[in-house]
Amino acid sequence: MTEPVKTSLPDLDTEKGRAAYRRELRRVAWPVRMAGLALILLAALFLVLASRGMFGLGESHFVVGYGMLAFGWVLVIAAVFIRTRHHRRRLEQGL
Repeated sequence: MTEPVKTSLPDLDTEKGRAAYRRELRRVAWPVRMAGLALILLAALFLVLASRGMFGLGESHFVVGYGMLAFGWVLVIAAVFIRTRHHRRRLEQGL
C-alpha cells in the first residue's frame, strides 16, 4: 500500500502564497457546491412555475420543489464541510 504524497504547508506569509491557497480552497468540492446552487435555482424556478399553474404544474408539485430546494442546500452545506475539513487537514498535516 502506498502512502499519500505530502506537500508542504501553504505559504500564508506572502500575498502570492495566500492567493494561491485561496484558489486551491475554491477548487475543493467545487462540483458539489455548483450542483447545490444549480439545484436551488432550479427549485426556485420550479416553485414559481408551480405557484402560477404554468406547464401543468399545480399545488401537488410543491412537495417536489421544496424537496429539490432542501437537497440543494444539503449539497451546499456538505461542500462547506468538505472544504473546511480539507483546510484543517492541510494546515495541520501539510497534505
